[in-house]
Amino acid sequence: MHGAHPILSCEEAKALEDRYFAGDEAREWKAMGAAGRAVARGIEADFAELGAWPPGARVLVLAGKGHNAGDALLAAARLCRDKADTGVAVDVLFALGERALRPLARRAWRELAGVARELRVLRADTPWAEVYDVVIEGLFGFQFRPPLAAEIAAVPARVNAWPARLRAAVDLPGGLAEADAFRADFTYATGSVKAPVLELAQAGRVRFLDLGFPLAAPPGGGRDWFLGDGVLDELRALRAARSDKRSFGHVLAVAGSRRYAGAAMLATLAALRGGAGLVTAAVPESLAAVFAAQVPEAMWLGLPETPGGGLALDGLGAVREAFARATAVVLGPGLGTERETLALAAEIAGASPHPLVIDADALRPEIVGAGRAARVLTPHAGEWARIAGAVPTGAVVVRKGPVTRIETAGRDGAAEGPVYHSFYGGPVLARGGSGDLLAGLIGARLAHAPGDARAAAAQGVVWHGMAADALARAHGAHAVRTTQLLDYLGAALRGRGRESPQ
Repeated sequence: MHGAHPILSCEEAKALEDRYFAGDEAREWKAMGAAGRAVARGIEADFAELGAWPPGARVLVLAGKGHNAGDALLAAARLCRDKADTGVAVDVLFALGERALRPLARRAWRELAGVARELRVLRADTPWAEVYDVVIEGLFGFQFRPPLAAEIAAVPARVNAWPARLRAAVDLPGGLAEADAFRADFTYATGSVKAPVLELAQAGRVRFLDLGFPLAAPPGGGRDWFLGDGVLDELRALRAARSDKRSFGHVLAVAGSRRYAGAAMLATLAALRGGAGLVTAAVPESLAAVFAAQVPEAMWLGLPETPGGGLALDGLGAVREAFARATAVVLGPGLGTERETLALAAEIAGASPHPLVIDADALRPEIVGAGRAARVLTPHAGEWARIAGAVPTGAVVVRKGPVTRIETAGRDGAAEGPVYHSFYGGPVLARGGSGDLLAGLIGARLAHAPGDARAAAAQGVVWHGMAADALARAHGAHAVRTTQLLDYLGAALRGRGRESPQ
């Protein structure tokens, strides 16, 4: 898939770097400088989620002896340069002692010492700062093998208990899955993403930092891949001059109930903002006129209702007629759980001649398995448990979570072929309605290119996550509304370069 990169085992990452550097120390130093700059820029961008960079920020560096230590020390040096106007106070703790530093890490230490206006080396009897704004952990590289030595384990354990606003791990959190391992808010994966981050809760949120390493697929093709922002390159190109609204697809969204009216609105807004040329929203008839007044760009198709406010089976004929104009169907947001409404959803899934995005209340065995059209399923963990044994072969499954997975179902329901992971987004998405927006975005991409459900899913997931990152950096993760994410879709497309070390 365009824009995807392999996730490497630690052994594969070592082999890659050995081939790339080939013992050339000058090349290693250049890469270490790029890594330090990229980690610093990543910290600056992610710190914005907490607010403005504080005057006189206090930074703690935990340094081991090798390349990770060098990356962390150079990141601190870059912060000192970038924030010279407000000042940065740096404390450095050498877990193995300063004398243990390897040549390039020692060179990085000299560079930090040359630019830091306020610098301390912490020793056993040195009092720590009351609170650190940033902790940068560079204790071990990806060649670390457990267990942690007792005298070193005390270092991350103490830091984990110490007040800090943002904790950053370089490449992998020091100690990996050990009980006293460093607990990061963000892990900055330098050059390649290593497989342990997929299983480590203490890795926090993962950011890939592109250092220009040739990330070719390992022998056998590799099972796990991560999605970079290159997935959205198609959306960054100019639209064809000789195009019209029919050129960009027509989404038919069957959604909503009186109880969950907002879900239909959210999915429809996302389909519109996701670039669809036309959007028809089939909703309960009591909602259609009100919604049309609010969002006139969509065509609102009022369907018969059940006494409880859900969609009634009598609406199947109108939906079948709407199939003639559509190129993709979004089914499920806010439908509710009435038996008649779910029966209607099963009929729609079975009859649809177009690929579907099936979401929320429609994620039920009798619905996801109905019909033969291509489909994208978007379950969270609870919904996945409900449908796992019923997913048809070839369905694209978007398993939503802190790291969202995109996989294709095989004959036994297990993933078949590559699994794609998205590290974009974060806790700002942990609020009602964010899944409805994702369903609408995927629907818009699927309507534009109905023949590639997996690519549509990847574009929707990455775009949704990048917009969430931009929203959190602009307003924080707490005092926002779900619909605000829509206002950052454009910023996500224009914000390429966050993965660059430049």
